Amino acid sequence: MTDDFALAGVPDAFQRLWTPHRMAYIKGGQNQFKNVDDCPFCVAPDRNDDDSLIVHRGRTSYVVLNLFPYNPGHLLVCPYRHIPDYTDLTVAETAEFAELTQTAMRVLRKVANPTGFNLGMNQGVTGGAGIAGHLHQHVVPRWGGDGNFFPIIAQTKAITQTLGEVRQQVADAWPQENGAGQATVGATDAQ
Repeated sequence: MTDDFALAGVPDAFQRLWTPHRMAYIKGGQNQFKNVDDCPFCVAPDRNDDDSLIVHRGRTSYVVLNLFPYNPGHLLVCPYRHIPDYTDLTVAETAEFAELTQTAMRVLRKVANPTGFNLGMNQGVTGGAGIAGHLHQHVVPRWGGDGNFFPIIAQTKAITQTLGEVRQQVADAWPQENGAGQATVGATDAQ
C-alpha cells in the first residue's frame, strides 16, 4: 500500500507512528466478544502466561497486561468467571479483585515509578466497555506529561517497551506467597 509520500511505514515529514495491530480490535467493535467461547478473558487463563500476557494468577481472579495499552504497564484485573458486572462478584471475589488491584499498583510503582494511576471499570456497552461481557478493572500507570498531543490530535500513543518486556518485569516483581499464605519478596527484590 502506498500514499503520495512513500511506502507505508517509511518515515516522512509527518513522522507517522504505524499501529496496524490495533485495526483488528477496532474493526471488531464493542460487540466482537459476546460469550465464553470467544472471550479473550476466558481464553487467556487456558494458555501459558507468556502467550496470554498474564502476570499473576490468583484464586478467583488474575492480572493480565492489556494487549492495547494506554500506557506502558497498563494492567487488567479479571475474574476467572465470565460475568459482566461488578455486582456479580461474590464477596470472596470482590476481596481478591481489590487486593490484586492494590498489588498491581505497588508492583508498577516498583518497576516503573509512575506518579499517578487511573483505575476504572467501564460497565456495559453504553458505559464504554470494549469487552462488556467480562468484567475487568483497568490499572493504568501515569507520569507527568504522558498525556501529550498524540492521543488527542493523532489518536496515537507511543509505547516504549514491548508487551513481553513489560509482562516479564511485572511478573518478576509480583510478590510470591509462601506456604503460610504470606507474601514474600519477588525475584527482583533479591537483586
